[in-house]
Amino acid sequence: MKKLIMILACLILSAAGLAGCANNAQSFTEESFAADANEIKGIVLDVRERLIEIAPSEDDQVHIEYYSSSKEYYDLSVSQDNILTMRAVQNKSWTDYIGVKAPAQNRKIFLRVPDGLLASLTVSTTKENILIEALSVSENLSLYTNGGNITFERLNAGNGIELQAKNGDISGCVAGSYEDYSISCSFKKGKSNLPEYKESGVKTLKVENNNGDINIQFTGE
Repeated sequence: MKKLIMILACLILSAAGLAGCANNAQSFTEESFAADANEIKGIVLDVRERLIEIAPSEDDQVHIEYYSSSKEYYDLSVSQDNILTMRAVQNKSWTDYIGVKAPAQNRKIFLRVPDGLLASLTVSTTKENILIEALSVSENLSLYTNGGNITFERLNAGNGIELQAKNGDISGCVAGSYEDYSISCSFKKGKSNLPEYKESGVKTLKVENNNGDINIQFTGE
């Protein structure tokens, strides 16, 4: 009898959980942010479970397009040092994490920035990819993902580039020749075409990957 009661209780709790999931479906709204490039020196994008696509803007403005809901939204702010920061904010109860995930079309962020006008760009996400077209910054460029790929066309940073991934691949081209960079590369459970360490070079290239491959080419220009 006790065993039967326990089974019935589990079934009731499971049904309640499923009903809660059905009631927790989120409604997302498309939103956008824009600012003149002379108002933004650098960008920090720190989010979770979002695919990030980055490309040069067609004007001298920074553009961000994204989706938000009452339970998943973003805090955007510009510091006195003209650093634009976009951080993920969640307002969820425990039932919101059971079997419910935002639709794929709502888990994307589109960032457009003026080529060569930013000093720095730092992007971090989880369980998704970072895709970036040819882009230049005057100082530092950093990309991080846990559970996705980092794919880029042609990256150029005046001081250094840092790329870090876990459970995904890192691939693309960086501007300049192999001799332009001092290189630090570490990887586990994958392959890499970069040396673990290389001295000299006026710029730095730091690459880390756990459970994925590294394939970075140099444009020679």
